[in-house]
Parts: sequence; C-alpha cells; structure tokens
Amino acid sequence: MQGEFSGNIHLLNSQEDLLRLFRESSAAYSKIAILTDENTRDHCLPLLGNVPGTNISIPAGEENKNIGSAEKIWGELLAAGFDRNSLLINMGGGMITDLGGFAASVFKRGIDFIHVPTSLTAQIDAAIGGKTGINFEEVKNQVGTFAWPEKVLVFPDFLKSLPHRELKSGFAEAMKHAIISDPAYWEFLKTFDLTTANKEFLNLIDKSIQIKMEIVEKDPMEKKERKMLNFGHSIGHAIESFLQPGLLHGEAVAAGMICEAYISSKILDFPLSALEDIVCQVNKRFHKVSWENHQTDRIINKVYHDKKNKNGKLLFSLIEDIGSCIVEQEVGIDLIHESFRFYQNKGSC
Repeated sequence: MQGEFSGNIHLLNSQEDLLRLFRESSAAYSKIAILTDENTRDHCLPLLGNVPGTNISIPAGEENKNIGSAEKIWGELLAAGFDRNSLLINMGGGMITDLGGFAASVFKRGIDFIHVPTSLTAQIDAAIGGKTGINFEEVKNQVGTFAWPEKVLVFPDFLKSLPHRELKSGFAEAMKHAIISDPAYWEFLKTFDLTTANKEFLNLIDKSIQIKMEIVEKDPMEKKERKMLNFGHSIGHAIESFLQPGLLHGEAVAAGMICEAYISSKILDFPLSALEDIVCQVNKRFHKVSWENHQTDRIINKVYHDKKNKNGKLLFSLIEDIGSCIVEQEVGIDLIHESFRFYQNKGSC
C-alpha cells in the first residue's frame, strides 16, 4: 500500500503479525478500549489474547448503528477516565468501524482510533478511507465525520468466522469497485469462488483496497471524484434503510447496482450488453430483494436524503462503461421508478 493514507493500512498474513502491530500501535497510549459487537467479542477478540483495557460491546446489527450506541461508548469511556491520549480500537464489521470511528472522532473533540475490520465489507470498504457515521431517523449515515484511523489492521483469517451470506454481502462492494474502475478486475470477480477462503481472497482484498485508496487520495473529503464510490448506494441505501432489520448492506447495494446500471443505460448510454452482464452476475450471487409495490414510493422517498443531492436535485454516480463512472448526474423520479420495475422484473441470465 502506498500513499498518504494507505501507508496506515496493513494487510497481514499471520496472527503473529497482527499481534505485533496491535501491541506496537497501542503502546504509547494512556488508556485503551476495544469496541466489539456480540459476534466479534465471541469469535474474533480471543485472537488478541488478554488485552488490558476497557471492553465495550454492543448488540450486533446495522439497526444498532445509532446515537444510543454512541452514547453508550462515550459513557463507558468517560467512566473509565479516558483522556485525549487514549485509544479506541474498533474490532468488527462496517457497523462497528463506522460507529466506533464516529464515537472516537468527537469524544473530547477527537481521540485516536484503530480499525481491526473483521468482515469482508469492512476490510475492503467500510474501514478504508476515513468515513465515520451513524444512522439517524432510519436513514443511513446521516450523522458522521471524516476522520482517519491511526492504523487499519486487515487480517483475512477473520473471514473464516463469517457466514457465507456475510461474505457475499462484502463481495458486492468488490463488484462495485470493479464496475466503477477496473474492467480486468470485473472479469476476475466474475469467476471468483466465494465458497472457498483461499489465497485469492488476499488478491481481492488487496485490489479493492488499492482501488478505493486511489480514489480517496484524489478527493479525501468527497467533493467530486470520491462520489464514484457511491455507485449503487443512492438506491441501495434507500432499500437498506427501509427494509432494516434483516437485509444486509451488500444485498441492498447489489439491488442498487442493477437499478443504477439501468438508469446509466438511459442517461449515459451504458451498453445494454454490459447492463445484462451486471444483472447476470448480481443475480447469480444474490437473491432478489422483494417489497410490496405499494412500498416503492416510501423507499424512493429515502433517496431524497442521499448526501450527494444538491438544491433539491437527485444526483447519482452513474457508469458509462465498465471501468468508467461519472458523478453528479441528475436523475428524475420517474426514471427511478422505472429502474425499480426493471429490477423486480429482470430474471437471472
């Protein structure tokens, strides 16, 4: 990993490397806390051995990425006497890295934090790039900050503890990276076998991190280019917010990518053959997300809360070809409805 931010990202091949970097990274702090959810507390935290400090655990699930969980973290840090030379270690999936990063970034106006991502979604996307946030009023990531972790310790062996459904959810983010940036990576992913955790996961994780960081380093504060990383998310986040709990982030993004690829075909002349390819690959990996027809308007209303929107205009990141993404494309409400019908009616390849 090269670059201003990516130099703090460490892709680790052994538990010994993880423990060494963990000890080195935490040695200089007056106090340490480790944030987990109930799953990572039981399955991942034991790999670190006996870690001195405060253990904070919250219930698992995206529905717990909220202000109440942030208050719990702040309360436990305050009760333990944490000062500004303290460290919060966020060990978990995207929910934990988003929530923990946010809590640390504003506690006492900011304390250092380290991410130890344990899901594929977090290892290739959520823990990478300095975005933090919580959900508010049932809308995704409405309150948050840009704050960069001191380190991100990526240990692929954590993926062995994941259910297959969780692996697939993270794979949706890898598909997004390929679609917006790299046709060769897209071809690689089309034949990727998610049923076997092997050395190919190292290639996938490394490539996705590289793609994300190349984009982030050009536009850290998401003024323009970084918005490419939101392909599939304008609609995906709306679906996810409406259907929580029970729907994983990547499952919603997969549906959003089909809808937004369809919109791209109408606005940017995205080739129909490439649209069919995306539909085929997504439907091979993911079950169709379903909702009642009368709920469509309520889902689409959530698109109005997307952070890319400006002056009442719905602005999407769309694709003109595999590997080429154009940001800030205005999309009309009728076309969004049309994309939902396309998604619901389009079968597998």
